[in-house]
Formats: sequence, C-alpha cells, structure tokens
Amino acid sequence: MAGRTYDRDGYEISTDRSRLEVEAIHGYLAERSYWAQCRSLSAVRASIEHSLCFGIYDGEGQVGFARAVTDYATFAWLCDVFVLETHRGRGLGKWLIECIVAHPELQGMRLMLATRDAHELYRRYGGFDDLEDPSRWMTTRRRRT
Repeated sequence: MAGRTYDRDGYEISTDRSRLEVEAIHGYLAERSYWAQCRSLSAVRASIEHSLCFGIYDGEGQVGFARAVTDYATFAWLCDVFVLETHRGRGLGKWLIECIVAHPELQGMRLMLATRDAHELYRRYGGFDDLEDPSRWMTTRRRRT
C-alpha cells in the first residue's frame, strides 16, 4: 500500500508510517489523552504497525495523528485522533477527518469511532451519525498480561 500525502497551508498529512514520531505519539496518548492514558510504548508501536495511520506535519515535526484499524474490505475503526494544542484552531482536525474519510482504501466501508467530546466534528466533516441502536453493540476490556 503506497503512502498518500495531502498538502495545505504549510501542513502535510501523510500515511507514510516511516515518518511517524512514535515516541511523541505515545507521549500524547499516554499523558494527555482521556482515552489512552497509561498505554505502553510497545502497545503504541504494535497499534501503529497494524493500522492505516495518518500523521500531520508542519516544517518542524509531527503535530497530529489518527489511525484506522481496518480489514481493508468491510470495516474501519477510527481512533487515537489528536492535534497538538499549539496547532489547534487552524482547521487541522477538520482537514484530517476529511482526508481519512476520502482515503481510497477506506471507500465503501463502515467507519466507526468513539468520542467523548467531538461529535459535531465527526458529523460535519466525516459524515458520521450516532448508532441507530446502541443496545445491539457490546464491548469488553481486557488488560494485557
């Protein structure tokens, strides 16, 4: 799968995994996110290896990230989406979501995600809707041993 690159206003979004700043991604997720606190560096590395990843870059380094866990046929789970605080308010989150939902390898699939506070962002820029019947969905949480 060839990497894709999108450019806008001095920023770049790339799916090239080799450009990802894994330690910085881990730092944000483990220390500043509400959904992945205490996630280990090894778990972040493994999750990146098994996902379609999107990095946002300015001229100095990585400023945002998202990944889609997918079978590349029917389903993708969008997760670990963030833009660094110093780069927020510039439309980068909106652009990131637009790039993800337009990505050729994700077309024709069911895309899903969970969010505590960004419902309108995903509705407006990604076309996401609330689950029709949340009672049909189930989950389990298992800690690695």
